[in-house]
Amino acid sequence: MTESKLSLKEIALFFFPLLLNVQLMSISHTIINGALARLEDYVTALAGISVAMVIHLFVASPSYQNHTVTIAMVKGHKSMRSVLIFVGLVASYVAVMLSLIAFSPLGDLVLIRLLGTPPEVAQAAREALYILALLPFFTGFRGFCQGLIIQARRTSLVSIATGVRVGALFGYLAIGAHWFAGAQLGAFALVSCVITETFVIAFFAWKVHLPMERGEEEKTTGEILRYSFPLAYSSCLQQTIPLLISSIIGRLPDGPLALAAFGVIRGFLFLLAGPMRNLQQAYLALVKSADDYFMLVRFNILTATGMGVLVLLTAGPLNELILGQMLGVEPELRHYLRWSLAATAIFPLFYGGCNLLRGWFSGALQTGKLGHSTFLKSGFLLLVWLPLVKLQPPVPGIAIAIALLLCAEIIEALYLRYQRQRQPENLRQLAPL
Repeated sequence: MTESKLSLKEIALFFFPLLLNVQLMSISHTIINGALARLEDYVTALAGISVAMVIHLFVASPSYQNHTVTIAMVKGHKSMRSVLIFVGLVASYVAVMLSLIAFSPLGDLVLIRLLGTPPEVAQAAREALYILALLPFFTGFRGFCQGLIIQARRTSLVSIATGVRVGALFGYLAIGAHWFAGAQLGAFALVSCVITETFVIAFFAWKVHLPMERGEEEKTTGEILRYSFPLAYSSCLQQTIPLLISSIIGRLPDGPLALAAFGVIRGFLFLLAGPMRNLQQAYLALVKSADDYFMLVRFNILTATGMGVLVLLTAGPLNELILGQMLGVEPELRHYLRWSLAATAIFPLFYGGCNLLRGWFSGALQTGKLGHSTFLKSGFLLLVWLPLVKLQPPVPGIAIAIALLLCAEIIEALYLRYQRQRQPENLRQLAPL
């Protein structure tokens, strides 16, 4: 083992700019919604961009691991070209799928028949997708450049690029209003500001001058693709978890109220615990010894505990201030979800633990296990789907939703820990758990 030089301060300086990056990205979507809310037909515009983004997030989810693949695989010019091939393949797939929904009869099947979207909203969503179909190539390359910067431990540059994106967004909304309307205006502004962010992050990645010839073994293109695609479909399957939970609770007696509460809690957890997924990248970029890993585990526990305390305060004494005054949640809904929200205080700990384990398997080049773990989560929800819908348990739907969300996360954590314990002793030594 090498002597550990990693400290909590170093981890914090690496991690918290990535946390800020998530918050800034969330702010950019809020700004777009605020602009559309001021339009004459704001209901159709907001509904259209919302549906279009749901479609985009699901279809584009295989590209969410581009930065992870870059951190783990880029060791020189040869592997860099191979990773760019993967990025291009995934971007092309996403662009084709979005184009089919936007321009072909597949759009009516997905938007109207499967999702039950009203025709006027479906048309607004398709018009937004006309433009969003361009986005995958820029988000894909952005993820690649972010991976290079994270590998160099310059995470503050990632947040700076996203800050430029937020600033540019106001200008693109003003410019786009001359040519676009409704949901299409939101799509134009989003694509334009992401293109700006991509150019900025590419410039930063070039300025970092990460050494490309480090004497490390490079994987072939085939090996990199075999490594990357399990991460891609695992990311896609992760997006099915909230969809499956929503399809269960939407069929319960208090379905509408449960869905509304689940949306509020998920939004809150995304802002609070969502950045914990960056622990996967933190592992790949920072851990060089077992002591480093223990320090990262300690950081996860401390950070997750702080987040858990904030969740409990929000569910209890700060309920009216945060959920009522700041987020505008009605009293009936706030009281309905408060105990379920309190239960999610343990979610950041398990979510962070899962991402640390995902980092271990990514570093050990065993990404297939990550695909299996996500299949297991989805399989669990499919297994309980019919009994819960048929039995209609006499408990609030939101309580069932949060129980399923926590169970799915715990199942994945236990599965990955079990699989890691089965590895040879010499492989497990780097990251004992």
